Amino acid sequence: MDKKNALRAGSLAAGTTLMMLLMSSPALALTRDDGDDPAPKLSVMETLGLFVAAPLVLFLVIAGLVMLLDKSKKA
Repeated sequence: MDKKNALRAGSLAAGTTLMMLLMSSPALALTRDDGDDPAPKLSVMETLGLFVAAPLVLFLVIAGLVMLLDKSKKA
């Protein structure tokens, strides 16, 4: 791809992204809806456990099972 086409593609992507950002409305998260029932807030440790530790443990368990149950021949 030559420089002219790359520049054209980049400017089109940037223009599209800019237009999408300008046309989108804010989420208005401060106003409550009728059925809104927020859960109690998580502590820092609960958040880290849920979003960091749990996926890491799940990954390690799956990777360990794959390595344990691997049927391919060892070199």
